[in-house]
Amino acid sequence: MRTLLEQDLLRRRGSVRVEEWVNSFDYHDEAPPGQGLGITIEQGPVADEDRPSAHLTLVVDTSGSMDIRERLGLVKSSLALLADTLDDDDTLFIVTYGDEAEPLLEPTAVSETDTILDAIDELRPGGSTNLEAGLRTGYAQATDAFRPDAISTVILASDGVANVGVTGPGRLAGQIAEAGDDGIHLVTMGFGMGNYNDDLMEQLADQGNGFYAYVDTFAEAERLFVEDLTSTLTVVAADARVQVGFDEQQVESYRLLGYENRAIDDDDFTDMEVDAGEVGAGHTVTALYEAELAEGIDEDEPIGEVDLRWISVDDDAQDQATAGIVLADAGADTEALALASVVAEAAQRAER
Repeated sequence: MRTLLEQDLLRRRGSVRVEEWVNSFDYHDEAPPGQGLGITIEQGPVADEDRPSAHLTLVVDTSGSMDIRERLGLVKSSLALLADTLDDDDTLFIVTYGDEAEPLLEPTAVSETDTILDAIDELRPGGSTNLEAGLRTGYAQATDAFRPDAISTVILASDGVANVGVTGPGRLAGQIAEAGDDGIHLVTMGFGMGNYNDDLMEQLADQGNGFYAYVDTFAEAERLFVEDLTSTLTVVAADARVQVGFDEQQVESYRLLGYENRAIDDDDFTDMEVDAGEVGAGHTVTALYEAELAEGIDEDEPIGEVDLRWISVDDDAQDQATAGIVLADAGADTEALALASVVAEAAQRAER
């Protein structure tokens, strides 16, 4: 959104996902008492100093397209920030890919800062883009080094352009979904504009039980790797899903804003074997509904219910929280609701 606005390209078809615009803002919701997730906000108990050690596999796109507008330069700056932010007992492994994939840095403790920074500095662009080979090599190493008591994450830094091997999100996503179920999560980090493949990067992260971020400036890299590191790496709720049901006698019609490619079938909502979303520590997820109410309704009666379900990563127990939607509880619009509504309206207008 930032880059498109600056380049006056906001109306590029397919560039807007309403829910991502809405969730890019902080609404300062209150945390839920005594549980991993809540209806207003989900929040995890893990602090930076208390999180498990992390084994991160960096899969870096060094193809020729990464030479456009210093994309690789921003990747190198971002990875340097990451290395400086991690704990000494964390480890990094770097895989690069162009025509083929090859290890650049064997698993190295973050305490060996100079070795890691020297490897990052060696990154050079060139060749075609064999994204499949990069991910296969990265996941093979992450699987070999997997420890159930540590955070295991593959971080893909790329412009999402794949022109060698498997190139579509469907087949690539299928290859990483099983690893995500086994506890190896994928974080995709997008760089670049123009030929940047936003859809591929988002769908890979969705299927890999991870997160997707877009880095367009050094300031955004600082926010992601320095301020939000723990919430990016630490999952506190697995297969989280939310369902909102409205009373047909009270609500004539309604619609959800955004989330078109994140929906699961209503019949699958209670089946926790069906893959859903992973939620990181301190993450908030906001969804907006627009509802047309029936005439003469009782504002003290619930017009619907929110049902939130997830699997705790601590003990694999299934947890649930519910809350009724009562108009009398709403009161005047809050600043958070006003902000979210304005952002959603802007995103919808940009879609047209």
